Amino acid sequence: MGERIFARGNEAVGWGAVNADCFAFFGYPITPQNEVTEWFAREMPKRGRIFLQSQSEVGSINMLYGAAAAGVRAMTSTSSPGWALMQETMSHLAAAELPCVVVLVTRGGPGSGSVRHSQMDYMSATRGGGQGGYKNIVLAPWSAQETHDLVQMAFYLADKYCNPAIVLTDGILGQMREPMESKVLDFGPLPQKEWALRGKDSRKGGKRSFFHSGPGVLPMAAYPSYVAFLEHLEEKYHQIMAEELRYESYEVEDAEVVMVAFGYVARVCREVVNIGRGEGLKLGLMRLITPWPFPYRAIWDKALGGCKFLVVEDNLGHMVEDVQLAVQGRASVHLVGIKSRHMPTDGGMIMPDSVFKAAKGLV
Repeated sequence: MGERIFARGNEAVGWGAVNADCFAFFGYPITPQNEVTEWFAREMPKRGRIFLQSQSEVGSINMLYGAAAAGVRAMTSTSSPGWALMQETMSHLAAAELPCVVVLVTRGGPGSGSVRHSQMDYMSATRGGGQGGYKNIVLAPWSAQETHDLVQMAFYLADKYCNPAIVLTDGILGQMREPMESKVLDFGPLPQKEWALRGKDSRKGGKRSFFHSGPGVLPMAAYPSYVAFLEHLEEKYHQIMAEELRYESYEVEDAEVVMVAFGYVARVCREVVNIGRGEGLKLGLMRLITPWPFPYRAIWDKALGGCKFLVVEDNLGHMVEDVQLAVQGRASVHLVGIKSRHMPTDGGMIMPDSVFKAAKGLV
């Protein structure tokens, strides 16, 4: 048993990180993730670890690159406008195959947008928002406890695959307080970071080494050509898709309408399933734990069974495109989003009554 804590979702990030032996945090304040930065500012120095408030999100992500290259567990956190500023270095992190964790507490856009809760960064998180065809591992918690747990998993998967990992949360989960248990999770052994930069005095023969994402130097120097390097990345991404796909099914076996959701919206949808089942409606929920890898095959299998899909997300419709790709025209796909005929005109938090109206209309 670990320590029982009553914590915000943003604070759960910190507890998960220290339990994952995160050594360094670099960050810059931005709503609605400021409690993350505050937690690390308060707790890391007393544990003999590094906290550094950068001059901007550009500074944060490049400091993270340096720490990751040195082989230490390090992370940053941000919200949507700051995430936009980080994209060039996210691409470089993927090219250099450096493991690190970014916690993204999304808010409304585009541009500076609003500080309201949102799930508007789905595309940039799951597709890779910088140049090139890289992929981020993306984990989406739906509670404070799962935030704590998935932060630890993110560090493990980042190290396992030498790849950036994103913990995708939102303003509601970040501000909501819940009981959680703080404890160290064991996901299994990891290889030594023989590639890490330790300084020339620690290298064989005192030879200096460095990371760079251009052809002819590390990591591309290990491959006979640029295309061979891209093939290596593709093989890694296929391995992640095969081994790290995570989702949770709830009452989907006989469901006529399957809702697809993640984050706080998935909690709303689970309540809708319970309400519907109480009225004899065959509703189900597929909750994404990994928005990437995405459960295309699982959704395709349900489409072949003749069910309909209701995608529920706090945006104008991003994940709905993945569901449409998955069903390949074999099932109808519907959306409840921030602007929907079932939603209040002010576009507030997605609530069970709005989702239930939409789901009931499809049965």
